Amino acid sequence: MTAERFIPEREPKRLLEITDRMVAALKRGGADLSQLGVPGPPEADDVELWEDVSVPQARARALAWTNSMKAADHDDYLKWRFSDLDDYQRPQALSGWLGSLVEAKKQRARPGTMHFIMSGNIGSGKTTAVAALGNEASNRGLLVRFVQHATYLTWRRPDGGPDDMSRYQIRRRHVEDPDLLILDELCGEMDGVQTEFVRRETKDLVGSRLASGRPTVFSTNLRREGIKTVLGERLLSRIEDRAYLAKVVGPDRRAPRKALDW
Repeated sequence: MTAERFIPEREPKRLLEITDRMVAALKRGGADLSQLGVPGPPEADDVELWEDVSVPQARARALAWTNSMKAADHDDYLKWRFSDLDDYQRPQALSGWLGSLVEAKKQRARPGTMHFIMSGNIGSGKTTAVAALGNEASNRGLLVRFVQHATYLTWRRPDGGPDDMSRYQIRRRHVEDPDLLILDELCGEMDGVQTEFVRRETKDLVGSRLASGRPTVFSTNLRREGIKTVLGERLLSRIEDRAYLAKVVGPDRRAPRKALDW
C-alpha cells in the first residue's frame, strides 16, 4: 500500500491557529500583527519610535509609505535621506519640521506649522527632497503617504480609483489616515484650469486635514499667482496659513550635462 505524502501546509490546523503562511500574507497586507498576538521581531537600533507605536505598527506604516511611492512610480526615490540632499534642497528645514511633527504626535498636540510648501523650478530637486522627508518620517513611525495632486483628483472621479477602490476609500487613504501627506506637484498641469471639481476636492482635502490637525507637504513649480488661478485666493490662503515656505533654488538636475545638438 502506497504511503500518503505528508504536506504540512495542507494538514488540518487548530481553530484560530495562525500559521507562518498566514502571518506572511498579513504582513504583505500591512496588518498590525500585535493585535493578533503575534510577537514582532526585535526592534532595529536605527528606528526611532515613540512609546505607543509598536514595531509591527511601524512596519505596517512603512509598507503604506512604500506602496504609495510605488503607485506613483517613484520606487527609485525610496533611497534618499536628509544626508543625501544638497543644502539648497533645505534638509535642515525639513529635518527641523519633522522633529516638530514627531514631538507633537508624542504630545497628542497640533503641530505649530501645519503646512510645508516647497517651491522651485522644474528639475530643481523638490520631489527628491520631499521623498527624503517621507522616508525619514516613515522610519520614525509616522504613517506617511505620497500622491501627486493631479493623480488624487483623477482617483476621486467616479470609477477613477486604482484596484477598484471607491471614492470613499481613496479619500480615507489620503485625507483621513495619514499622519503626514505629501501632495506632489500642486496644481501641476492645471495652468489656467478653473473647475468646481478641482477646487471642491482640494478644499475638502486641505480643510479636513487642517481640522484634524494632520500636516501636509506641498511641492510645486508654479508661482503663487499660478496656483491662485487654479484654486482661488481663499483656498490658497488656507494653504498658506500656518505654513513654512522653502524655495529650492538650484540647477535643473534633469538637464543633460552637455546640451543636445538638435
